[in-house]
Amino acid sequence: MDLNRLLSGIDIAADWVGLRHVDERATVRWVRDGHPQDNERNRSCGLMVEVLAEGQFAYAATADLSPASVQQAAEQALRLARDAAPHAVHAFTESARPPARGRYRSSFIKGEEALSAGDLNDLLIRASEALKVSKDVVSSTAFALIVQSDQRFVSSNGSDVEQRFFIVSSDYSAVAQRGSLVQKRTDCGMRGKTWQIGMEVFDEPAILDRCRRIGEQAVELLSAEECPTGSLDLILAPDQMMLQIHESVGHPLEIDRILGDERNYAGSSFVRVQDFGQLRYGSERMNITFDPTVEHELASYAFDDGGLEARREYLIRDGILLRGLGGRESQIRSGVPGVANFRACDWNRAPIDRMANINLEPGDSSLQDLIGQVERGVYMESNRSWSIDDYRNKFQFGCEYARLIENGRLTRTLRNPNYRGISRDFWNSLKDVGNRASFEVYGTPNCGKGEPNQVIRVGHASPPCLFEKVEVFGGEH
Repeated sequence: MDLNRLLSGIDIAADWVGLRHVDERATVRWVRDGHPQDNERNRSCGLMVEVLAEGQFAYAATADLSPASVQQAAEQALRLARDAAPHAVHAFTESARPPARGRYRSSFIKGEEALSAGDLNDLLIRASEALKVSKDVVSSTAFALIVQSDQRFVSSNGSDVEQRFFIVSSDYSAVAQRGSLVQKRTDCGMRGKTWQIGMEVFDEPAILDRCRRIGEQAVELLSAEECPTGSLDLILAPDQMMLQIHESVGHPLEIDRILGDERNYAGSSFVRVQDFGQLRYGSERMNITFDPTVEHELASYAFDDGGLEARREYLIRDGILLRGLGGRESQIRSGVPGVANFRACDWNRAPIDRMANINLEPGDSSLQDLIGQVERGVYMESNRSWSIDDYRNKFQFGCEYARLIENGRLTRTLRNPNYRGISRDFWNSLKDVGNRASFEVYGTPNCGKGEPNQVIRVGHASPPCLFEKVEVFGGEH
């Protein structure tokens, strides 16, 4: 398909026109208790036409890529832009869509053809069986998702961007039960192991070893003590820091929330426009970056869907809020410095401000150094539940697995660990941060936002972190 030819054939009285083509293929494999539950392939392919007229951007999508259908979509978008103009909150110019040219490719070793559908199913069946380490494991699941997404963006002011993403997601879980007590253990939280990577992640010996460990920990939790209640020091593993960063840093910094655009559906933010450059968001140990350059992280890319080049930027440095998560439109409207995170989940959705790779930069301490600083506290892994208010301020999160820390040592296993706090107070209690050796990369494929809803892919990376005097409690409270 010649996208530039389609663009040149559009005949409308617009100031600017852009075309974004997406062709995405996904394969799902899911096994439960040794039996395949889902074996499917699907494809989503189409084109979004975007126009700028009378100061307003508007969109229309089509799955029919004929010149006539693309012209019709462009005319529809033009009508929408003109209808919106009398009600505008801001008048934009072509400067909101800077010309961009470049390519991006995910880095991987083995493509989907390296493992046949039958071989992958057989591996997931063996993984499901490996999770059942004893009769106490009453249910086990093994899951794989493989995605290839080809995207291209061209515009009337010279943009031409091609990006190809290869994504693999896996998840293994065991549910253990003894009487009325039920505990679940997963592979670092639900689908936390989602990366831009290849089929090399399906290394059978490593997977089976990991599954046996997951099953053993699920059974271990049946005999564990209830998590204590009190104001305690807390160490969060990187797979839980993923959720903490996502909910209490990522979403509050999305500029469209701060401007009120998302208030009706996904909520607002406790952060205000005037806070940038001066708000102490956390302790001096807190350094958060927007980093689309990390190899294998889920939301790495070269350009966002508005054609803005993606570069590593500090959002928070030494605890001070510097920059928001907003693309060119939000930056122009708010006057707040932003990043290249204007993204859409598919060809039939308009881009909005979305998280991408939001990472906590490492410090100098090993995990053992963090543990050694704690006289009495709790170490927690893997998110199990989350709740946070519409302003992304007050939160309560639960984890799957925990260990008590006594006199600088990990001791007894704890079940049903939970903690709660207020976002800024919590981040200001950050006492120490793990080093580069303890830094781990995770991702989530299902961050929801927008009307109509968009479910998008987000990456987070972090070392383990130590927080002082956090409100911790067990499942009985």
